[in-house]
Amino acid sequence: MSIFNQILELDEDDTHDFSREMVEEYYSQAAQTFKDMDAALAKKDLTKLSDLGHFLKGSSATLGVTRVQNSCEKIQRYGQLRDEEKGIDLDNKQALDLIAQLVTQVKSEYAAAEKWMRNWYKSE
Repeated sequence: MSIFNQILELDEDDTHDFSREMVEEYYSQAAQTFKDMDAALAKKDLTKLSDLGHFLKGSSATLGVTRVQNSCEKIQRYGQLRDEEKGIDLDNKQALDLIAQLVTQVKSEYAAAEKWMRNWYKSE
């Protein structure tokens, strides 16, 4: 919430046009990133998955969407064949299995965040 509130402070007035535009761009980026993740997962392209995780991690961090940010960081690391939490290297199959689970999870986390943000802007 604190990061989202900082974004709201950038608005020049109560219309929230600036922050709304940022959030709408985030929705668009996330939708495309999820399509790209699905395609990269089907191709078993770990490098692309890592890059996409990194990209969405940054966009999510900008708006304070922490759960999505954290899951995307894991996708990024798994794509690099690394499990930082366990401190181990992964093989391709392990990484792909973990990423497949995380892609489902991150889509759910994103959907909850999107719903919350859309409701917030409706109530304004």
